[in-house]
Amino acid sequence: MINYQKSETLKNQISNQKIDNQKTHRKLQINYKRNQQQDHTKLLDNTSADFKYQECKNEYWNPEEYSLLYGTPLWEEASSSQRIILNQLYWVAYYSQIISAEIATIFFNQTSAAGLYAQEDFRSVCDMLDLESSQERAHINAFKTISKQVEQVLFDKQVFGYPMRIPYAETMIFANTNTIKTWWKKLQLQSFGMLSAGNTFLACQYFTVRGLRTLNGKMVQHKLSNHYQKYSEPEEAPIPSKVSYYHFMDESFHFNSSTIISQDVIKCLKPPTNFEKLVANLGIYGCQKDHYHFSVAVNGIFWYDPALYTAIYQVLRSPVFEMSDTEAKETIRRCFTEETEALHRSYQTHTEAMESYKVYLRTLDYVWKSNHEMSLMRSNSIPKYLKTQKIAFRKWEMRMSNK
Repeated sequence: MINYQKSETLKNQISNQKIDNQKTHRKLQINYKRNQQQDHTKLLDNTSADFKYQECKNEYWNPEEYSLLYGTPLWEEASSSQRIILNQLYWVAYYSQIISAEIATIFFNQTSAAGLYAQEDFRSVCDMLDLESSQERAHINAFKTISKQVEQVLFDKQVFGYPMRIPYAETMIFANTNTIKTWWKKLQLQSFGMLSAGNTFLACQYFTVRGLRTLNGKMVQHKLSNHYQKYSEPEEAPIPSKVSYYHFMDESFHFNSSTIISQDVIKCLKPPTNFEKLVANLGIYGCQKDHYHFSVAVNGIFWYDPALYTAIYQVLRSPVFEMSDTEAKETIRRCFTEETEALHRSYQTHTEAMESYKVYLRTLDYVWKSNHEMSLMRSNSIPKYLKTQKIAFRKWEMRMSNK
């Protein structure tokens, strides 16, 4: 009797697993097919190739509140023409960070796909990731084409723009880092790349981290794409606004992919070992570390603002603002070390991202409590931000004076 019951239980488990597999495969196929049908690669390539800064230099490319240093003394005192440039520089800075993230995404899409080769029925995942990697290359090309032209005209050099890099480099362009931290981050990424290429659970778990990172981007990029949608005649929209919209449409499918793989495909696998749980949670905790900071300069990007001071100084000293050395330093002090509307807006975005991450992880039972609760991200605050800025600004000002 006991053996019969065990046999029936095992049959039911196998049957339920097959049903789950069928549902998951169906979700994957639908997402992949729709992404193919709505692929924006050609539109991105053709549109970015037509970009000429002179043709849209007098227009906003984002909603006004998505401007560099919006809600700071610099914004309040800027002329209408300077505000337009600050709006455009937000676009340049924001998508320069996206370039950095997507370089890593292309690589880890492939190592994670390799980790799924051992599964008999997961060709659809690999095909889907191949398409997404191709789209990421188009995104990067479009962002770089526009950003390089803008910064060349305004500054005759890159200020926020980011050179192409290896996938093991620090993802955050303006991070709280040093030589040792950079080396350690590189080692961690290399190790995870090797592990995920040979482990199906960790290959799937990468998409948990990708989903978290994409989730915040999805929230911000939806608002950026709205600027394009407000035009009754889409052809009249500035090219960077079109690129924002096309990119958002592609990324919506990428976010769906991350969710299906990290929350559905992963349930078709055997339970993770203790080692797999450890590596998975370290990856999520690493995401918390990357997203610990919030930026007054670029709302929606988790940059470490002291690392931005020099870039902002270059903007203020450029022909756009024509500030003296003293004026530029004082403006930076007021923007970053004092409580402003910008600070509260950025902290609100940080909080919204943190809460959405908690919801995203809610059903994953292998996740540590500290990750479920986003305890590291939650520990940051406006008073901590201001204290950090005041200390960092004094050090930066002293270094600049000694040059």
